[in-house]
Amino acid sequence: MFSFLRRPSQAAPNPPDTPSGDYLLPLSCQRLLSPPRRQLLLENIWQRASLSRAQFVELYRRPLKRYAELVQQLPASQNHHHAHLGGMLDHGLEIVAYALKIRQTYLLPIGAPPESQSAQAEAWTAAAAYGALIHDLGKIAVDVHVELEGGRTWHPWNGPIKCPYRFRYVKGRNYQLHGAAAALIYAQILSPEILDWLSDFPEAWSQLIFILAGQYEHAGILGEIVIKADQASVAHELGGNPARALSAPKQSLQRQLADGLRYLVRDTFKLNQPDGPSDGWLTHDALWLVSKPISDQLRAYLLNQGVDGIPSTNAPFFNMLQDQGVIQTNAQDRAIWKATIDNGRGWRNTLTLLKLSPALIWNDPNDRPEAYSGTVEMEISDSEDTVPDITPFTTPGPAISQGEEPGATSVVAPFVQSPAQVTGGDAGNFDDLLALLGNINEPSQPEDLPRTHAHSGNDQAQAIVEKIDPMPSTTTELGQAFMQWLKDGIAARKIVINDTKALVHTVAGTAMLVTPGIFKRYIQEFPHIERLAKAQQVNAWQLVQRSFEKQKLHQKTQKSLNIWTCDVVGPRKSKQLKGYLLLDPHTIFPEPPFDNTSLSLRSETMESSQ
Repeated sequence: MFSFLRRPSQAAPNPPDTPSGDYLLPLSCQRLLSPPRRQLLLENIWQRASLSRAQFVELYRRPLKRYAELVQQLPASQNHHHAHLGGMLDHGLEIVAYALKIRQTYLLPIGAPPESQSAQAEAWTAAAAYGALIHDLGKIAVDVHVELEGGRTWHPWNGPIKCPYRFRYVKGRNYQLHGAAAALIYAQILSPEILDWLSDFPEAWSQLIFILAGQYEHAGILGEIVIKADQASVAHELGGNPARALSAPKQSLQRQLADGLRYLVRDTFKLNQPDGPSDGWLTHDALWLVSKPISDQLRAYLLNQGVDGIPSTNAPFFNMLQDQGVIQTNAQDRAIWKATIDNGRGWRNTLTLLKLSPALIWNDPNDRPEAYSGTVEMEISDSEDTVPDITPFTTPGPAISQGEEPGATSVVAPFVQSPAQVTGGDAGNFDDLLALLGNINEPSQPEDLPRTHAHSGNDQAQAIVEKIDPMPSTTTELGQAFMQWLKDGIAARKIVINDTKALVHTVAGTAMLVTPGIFKRYIQEFPHIERLAKAQQVNAWQLVQRSFEKQKLHQKTQKSLNIWTCDVVGPRKSKQLKGYLLLDPHTIFPEPPFDNTSLSLRSETMESSQ
């Protein structure tokens, strides 16, 4: 099977020694892969591939080296996930590790005799890894414009960058195009020998081809593996819960966003109200939605569907909508538009809006409501005409902290807009990543999907309506609603427990509710409570917290305090969690799980001594 492994490969020439001006220096694959975090990911990939070192080098390490040399220090997105210098490489390594973890939970091809599955095992494993690695590769071909020193444009099908470069994101880019664009350059990563070998396994080969063409609806189980791995990597980067992403529904995030928007616009929002305020306005060429209500309610919809990794604040949430291509950007390539709405009969207001294509909501133009009879007039910013095409600037520091090339400390970042820089607090996040990747010899099985995922979109939407309406009128009702939501969420596995990012843990034989996180999560799912809180001049999460306390379901400390403190036990951990301990864990657990061994309840004696 691996006869081609003995064939020689060509060595790439060395890049220039130093950058000049405001350009980034192209780095060798050895330097790009040298940081400890990337080395650990490579080691994890090798162990999951279960191959000899020689086989691993040809099937995995060399493609990964070619990938590193091709993507260099380009980010994976402009301002969403992995938006730092080198983000594309980090995302690529992470998603391969996740894909191999998920692949271990399947016997492939599904339904084949055991002897056939054994004979094809390495091919299916490699195909899953290649599909994951290359799924976003088209971004470097169509989403970014790379300029080489001297003014020439670099295209990835011409091979790795060999001289200093800089880049900017393309304005008005088609956010769906990069999925298909990977087909232009995958041969830069996968050698002809690898392609020859994979083509001998028709089912795996056909599914991989569909992934490379961006047609996940035809990509079968490999497409599902890649989507789940991508969701896990994105969730980890955004501070969400990758374990939930590994067991998330098959739909892509883009599909879930579109479904949520369709439901809200068709069944919830009031459009084109003739006498004044509306949730949105439909004109002949666009649908305009008021930014705050749509962000709050769409976020609540996604959380209710069990989708984690959703930004809790609006700025990154709008960036996510932009990156997924479900909204249209303004002339400055930003999500928010400012417009004045005038009904022509005395009501006039200036609002911040999101712009959508009506075709996203109504496939059939005949199903659309009548266009708004008033006017929607865009306000043009004075700064739009003065924004330069190229605005170089210096980065606070290089993207690669280990083994930098000489002179790299003066490297200047891309022009127009800076990707987010890598923060110094990645050590803890990487602990979480390695913990999720887990025991190499015992791959964890994905969780069973919540029952809600088996229902249709209309059933799910109706469930939201039932939960949101009516609004609790008293703190007693609100406290009871919160506890019911907590119990239902745990039963449906939409609220995780005893995880590194969890808001519910088991400590001292009972449940601990992390504060204020669990109450803020509740508000994210039910933003309408903001109105009730505003009337009482209190923060919404504090209103829920007080309503919970009035239920008297929690233990108090010896000093009659409500809040308990736990120390997080583990390597390089010095974190504390504060929360409520329930009197009876059966209040939210049908069968209480074992205590979280990573948490240690702090005694009041310890607290008073500090």
